[in-house]
Amino acid sequence: GLMTRYAALPLLLVALGLQYAYEPFDSQLFWIALFGWLVIHGAGPISLDHLLRRGLSDSALPLMSPLMHLSGWLRSRGTPLYLTALRIWLACALLVAATLRIGHNTLFIHDTLSSALALWLPLDVAVRLPPYIALSGGVLLLLGAGTRFAAVAAVLALCADSMVDPRSTDAVYLLMVLAILTVHGGGALSFDRLVDWLAGKVFPVPGSRDPRVLAGRPRVVIVGAGFGGISCARALRHTRAAVTLIDRTNYHLFQPLLYQVATAALSPGDIATPARQLFRDAFGTRVLLGTVTGIDPRQHQVVLADQEIAYDYLVLATGATHSYFGKDEWAPHAPGLKSIEDATEIRRRILLAFEEAEATPDEGRRAALLTFLIVGGGPTGVELAGAIAELSRFGMTQDFRAFDPGQARVVLVQSGPRLLPSFPEKLALNAHRALEKLGVELHLNSRVDHIDGAGVAVNGRRIEARTVLWAAGVAASPAARWLNLEPDRAGRIPVGPDLRVPGLANVFAVGDTALSHAWKGAAVPGLAPAAKQGGKYVARQIHAAIHAGPAPAAFRYRHFGSLAAIGRKSAVVDFGRVRVWGAPAWWLWGIVHVGFLLGMRNRVATMVNWFWAYLRFGGGIRLITGVR
Repeated sequence: GLMTRYAALPLLLVALGLQYAYEPFDSQLFWIALFGWLVIHGAGPISLDHLLRRGLSDSALPLMSPLMHLSGWLRSRGTPLYLTALRIWLACALLVAATLRIGHNTLFIHDTLSSALALWLPLDVAVRLPPYIALSGGVLLLLGAGTRFAAVAAVLALCADSMVDPRSTDAVYLLMVLAILTVHGGGALSFDRLVDWLAGKVFPVPGSRDPRVLAGRPRVVIVGAGFGGISCARALRHTRAAVTLIDRTNYHLFQPLLYQVATAALSPGDIATPARQLFRDAFGTRVLLGTVTGIDPRQHQVVLADQEIAYDYLVLATGATHSYFGKDEWAPHAPGLKSIEDATEIRRRILLAFEEAEATPDEGRRAALLTFLIVGGGPTGVELAGAIAELSRFGMTQDFRAFDPGQARVVLVQSGPRLLPSFPEKLALNAHRALEKLGVELHLNSRVDHIDGAGVAVNGRRIEARTVLWAAGVAASPAARWLNLEPDRAGRIPVGPDLRVPGLANVFAVGDTALSHAWKGAAVPGLAPAAKQGGKYVARQIHAAIHAGPAPAAFRYRHFGSLAAIGRKSAVVDFGRVRVWGAPAWWLWGIVHVGFLLGMRNRVATMVNWFWAYLRFGGGIRLITGVR
């Protein structure tokens, strides 16, 4: 689909020459019609022309700007007129063919097909349609009344005839022309266009960008553009509701890959997608950048710093933050990993530690700088430990002169008796062995007593470490406090079987915000698939309420598996009955995470960066940003 018009134009000229200077055939007439369509309309949305159009039209390439403007003019002005001509041309062929078939004059049919009329109309193919279908279809197409329905009826009749007489090889061209009319309609000069114009004057068209379309619709407010909030908003696209999506940032973040940003393997832009970009084609969805400070359930209002947003249905998908178990004074010394800001700060600390180790002559200080301690042996802690160990041992081998980066000490502290407590014991043991193979020191059954700027006290023993990372606990957002509700120990709002907040019929909570026992009686885990399932389920609840349909059955979480990666060629994957580890699990982990990313650009960029890092042993996004 590159420079399609300029490729189709010479082919159009060749087809014209073959038809009118040599032997005429119906197939050549269809070539003319189809190549003409490509010259006027272009290649369509799935093409390089469409992808590059905006950039080329404003580029410094010679003649490119006027060519792009000419192409745009042809597409906008020429397409409706060409559709009109194409429709009338095909209508004439059908009407002539129907007249000949109804008259039963075989000799006259043969004479007509061999006459000059065959130079202009594809009669040999048109006469294969049943005469009354050809007649009625020709009349409708000529008037441009019900063009799409007439084209679909002709397609069905032609398919039936082709099954009876498989020699109708040229019928495929007629199917293509009919498909164009089915998709794009009858063009500018048609009865259909007149009806659409009159209807648009009287009634605003649903799905248009007329603000009157949204007036009076039920108001759905979704707080949080994480997995749950985005899934809910996308599932409500076709519901007659005015949806407002509120978030403190203007992007959706793929949190499972944050640790790769923190360890310089990926750029923040590879795992974040602007929220507005996801809803460009959903006029009923409004994206609002703002920080929610409270909720007034009596007045049905969400309170922001400078305004109040009224709602009829409220969805709380506010996610979670770090929990230091009452030791919030540790936060400046041990950042957690929940946002892009967290990831870039951790990346800054890791890379700065190596830079300062290169500059210092003090061996004791260098040892402390090259000690990286992670608190928490869950998936995030395991992935961070493995990535830092690989970065130091393989990714920086030739970067420094005063020391060997492979000397870096990576320590993982876990309070429980084993790593990955949510995984089966066998997979946790495999992860344990993989980390030890990378040189990670594992401290199990160990409790952190104190954290400061110089190090950590673990079980009463001091470990000098200038870089300490927190992966031990999370707490839900303050949504429960907004509603004056009693949360659980993790700050989550207990919800009913339909994910409604008790006592508030039109308020729902999903993801890390909600405490739901929809996993065979157990609490739903704080995983991305759980939030996505909850968001889609709440969207079905709201859709049923708005359209007076039957409410869906109680929410039931379906657990598809848990995954954790350890370095560049090892992972553990738990699919329930199926458990995978090692290199096969690493490939599965990569495929799943790329598949869950939003946006083709993010998927391609992530795969390219991973592939390059895999071949070159290390990440390439080693930028130290922020204040030292």
